[in-house]
Amino acid sequence: MNLPFNVRGFGSLFKISKFRTGSKCFSLSTSGTSTLILICFLLILTKYLWSDVIKCMNSQTKGDFLDTYCWTRSTYSVIGAFQKKVGKEVIYPGIENSLGNEKNMHYHIYYQWTPIILLIQAILFYTPRWLWKSWEGGKIRALMLDLDIGICAENEKRMKKQLMIDYLLENFTYHNWWAYKYYFCEVLALINVIGQMFLMNRFFDGAFLSFGIRVLEFMDSDQEDRIDPIIQVFPKMTKCTFYKYGVSGEVERHDAICILPLNVVNEKIYVFLWFWFILLAMLTLLTIVYRIIIILSPRMRMYLLRMRYRLMKKEDIDLIVRQSKMGDWFLFYMLGENVDSVIFRDVIHELARKLRGHHLDFPRGFKNDMQEP
Repeated sequence: MNLPFNVRGFGSLFKISKFRTGSKCFSLSTSGTSTLILICFLLILTKYLWSDVIKCMNSQTKGDFLDTYCWTRSTYSVIGAFQKKVGKEVIYPGIENSLGNEKNMHYHIYYQWTPIILLIQAILFYTPRWLWKSWEGGKIRALMLDLDIGICAENEKRMKKQLMIDYLLENFTYHNWWAYKYYFCEVLALINVIGQMFLMNRFFDGAFLSFGIRVLEFMDSDQEDRIDPIIQVFPKMTKCTFYKYGVSGEVERHDAICILPLNVVNEKIYVFLWFWFILLAMLTLLTIVYRIIIILSPRMRMYLLRMRYRLMKKEDIDLIVRQSKMGDWFLFYMLGENVDSVIFRDVIHELARKLRGHHLDFPRGFKNDMQEP
């Protein structure tokens, strides 16, 4: 049966691949977070399609008309009623007579837009990953030559290793611009997560940036005095005001009580996203600092390769890092993450041997001028 969209392509979003073209933090803050938000989007969309998103009640008007009107018009809470005692002064936090309290009415308009906003967020989080995949151009996968698995015929393995060595020699010091594109995508991922926090803050009328802190304060405060910040942002019961003509032809005002069952899901999603965004922002910021240190310190690049690839000889690593540029180091590191460790050790050793044979007295950016000794 032909489907209107590519199911296999959609399913690839949730596929976990061992092949890496960037750091784990970058994958987590792009494709990983995009997948999480897509799951939230599908959960909300399911609630939209197969359950009631709003139910309103009024003694004069009943049925789908009132639900539809209040859904499209938006409901509201009375700000001053959040501090009043439930069961004595009000029936629910934020619910009281709104007549004369028009200035204290806070409208909740976000719930109509939640699925669309989540979908936009998922796309924005995946954008740095998509951009890097376009710029990377399949270079790492092409250089791997299926050497991620060390079990293959010896002649085939020798030929593939030689091809990798030839490429690295011929393009020595030519990878800086390629690596800087990746670093730009990491910076873009940091800008994205911080920008999304401010986007959510705008979406929730200034309540999102401090949302998680207020939730933690609420959990630590005394039960009698505390005001639940979740109810203020995601109330399950709100009010809706509508007008209609009475029997005398005069305009009559009517207030309705509305239940928003969708906010039971919304509150949990956005509490999780607040803490997730904070964690991502800190991890991505640390990654950017780490990248700056790598760019400025060749000694750190040597140390990282030694720590990560202990099978390699120290003198081979030191020689290659001293004579290469930062972009070459990044390519070596990514190849080491994907290629079989023993094969990669042999490649680095052979590359260092050939570089020693030419005494490294060539200018930077040489190409196609090295012959085997």
